[in-house]
Amino acid sequence: MRSVDLLVVGLGPGGGSAAGKAAAGGLDVLAVDRRQVIGEPVQCAEFIPNPMGAYARDYPVRLQLITGMQSVLPSGAVHTSDFPGLMIDRAEFDRAIARSARDHGAELWTASRLTALDPAERIATIRRNGQVQSIRYRALVAADGPHSTVAAFLGLTPLANVITRQYTVPLPQPLDDTIIWLSDDYPGGYAWLFPRGDVANLGLGIDQRLQPDLKGPLDRLHQRLIERGQVGPEILRRTGGAIPVGGPRERMQTGCIAFVGDAAGLTHPITGAGIAAAVVSGEHAGNATVAFLSGDAQAFEEYEEDMRDQFGPALARAVERRRALQPFWHTPVARQDSTQRRGWIAFDEYFGAAAA
Repeated sequence: MRSVDLLVVGLGPGGGSAAGKAAAGGLDVLAVDRRQVIGEPVQCAEFIPNPMGAYARDYPVRLQLITGMQSVLPSGAVHTSDFPGLMIDRAEFDRAIARSARDHGAELWTASRLTALDPAERIATIRRNGQVQSIRYRALVAADGPHSTVAAFLGLTPLANVITRQYTVPLPQPLDDTIIWLSDDYPGGYAWLFPRGDVANLGLGIDQRLQPDLKGPLDRLHQRLIERGQVGPEILRRTGGAIPVGGPRERMQTGCIAFVGDAAGLTHPITGAGIAAAVVSGEHAGNATVAFLSGDAQAFEEYEEDMRDQFGPALARAVERRRALQPFWHTPVARQDSTQRRGWIAFDEYFGAAAA
């Protein structure tokens, strides 16, 4: 049986960051990911805020600057606001963080799936290359996304999610802003266009309990933009996935196991932004693991406290905004600009005392 100090499940930005910090702290780290290639397929609009720029200094990770946001309301009114950030190649971003972890001494396994977990004995079963291997760990970081396998094996409540669908399409003219559409056509979510040089990511997120079809609304938006000359007709890439929208897990750590990123529920429930939270929580969890295995029995509890201090207020507000808007979808109220303004981060009303 293989024994390691830290087992990381998932090699997105959260898992890669945790593996890197723990390995840099002198731990024996094994990080596994079920995908054949780290970062692929991309299930992301590929935007990061400016503070994450240190992780995306150069091409091929860094693609272009974003300066503003155009928020389109149901009436057609457009609100323009500052929205500084970067468009990245998300697959290259994830791989760059994973390479850094490997350079610090972490061992990385791809095409490796967690198939069983015994938290009492601290043993994980991994299927890799058709072979099953048992891994004994002293600590585990779960960075395995919104449908966390680790959480399922622990019997934890699944996270609430919205579903996304996205096309990469040609962009005839350069664009420095992202465009957001707020509409009852996208209940529980919104539609977006994020420019990436001569192409753009055009997508939407929807609460499938309210609108089970994502293809129809996205195709109609695509066609409308084609007719306006804003994008080209070709669909260069299709992708999609789940985004947790219920806020943090009831507990982000238990025993010697810590959750990070989407698996911890740290994704913003309104915007769906999760890369920055994944990196930050991954780094903190990696450092906490070093402290925990050095004898600090409270290290993981302090990790959770730090994450709640840093992300909790913004996530709580977003959850409350989603809850307040929920009864109005598919009613005339959802087609009012004033309603949508209360539910979107670009407007002062979003930060008011009451959402509805």
